[in-house]
Amino acid sequence: MKKGIYPGSFDPITNGHLDVINRARHIFDKVVVAVARNASKQPLFTPEERVELIRENLVGRPNIEVLAFDGLIVDLAKREKAVALIRGLRAVSDFEHEFQMAQMNRHLDETVETIFLMPNEQFFFTSSNLVKQVFKFTDRERHLIPPNVHAALSRKFGHPKS
Repeated sequence: MKKGIYPGSFDPITNGHLDVINRARHIFDKVVVAVARNASKQPLFTPEERVELIRENLVGRPNIEVLAFDGLIVDLAKREKAVALIRGLRAVSDFEHEFQMAQMNRHLDETVETIFLMPNEQFFFTSSNLVKQVFKFTDRERHLIPPNVHAALSRKFGHPKS
């Protein structure tokens, strides 16, 4: 069984992330969506909330697992017996950072490859941070996030139900 791990903070998950997950599940027998507990980023949602928001969007896809993790992603890959790390690339500006991470991960464990997938072009500009910044002032960016994330952001930012 070929297993891939898609790591990220997913704070919150966007339709771009979901697009990458769906692309990955057609390549790998199993995809593990690994939610980083990385507290240094000061996330809006707890790891448990992020895991639940993701799971709610992956119902009926038995080849996808969602879990929270601490530590190095290559160590999780080893524990999970994964053959690859899945990374989303939206624009050229992502490449340098992703390339450095891929090289460090290869240095730490050369048995784990890094696979880059691009989301659908309608999501190229989408990021969790941009969604949160826009949501501070308005809740109209519904096409960038799943409905459960829209509801969760509305609760966090105190937007009225619409």
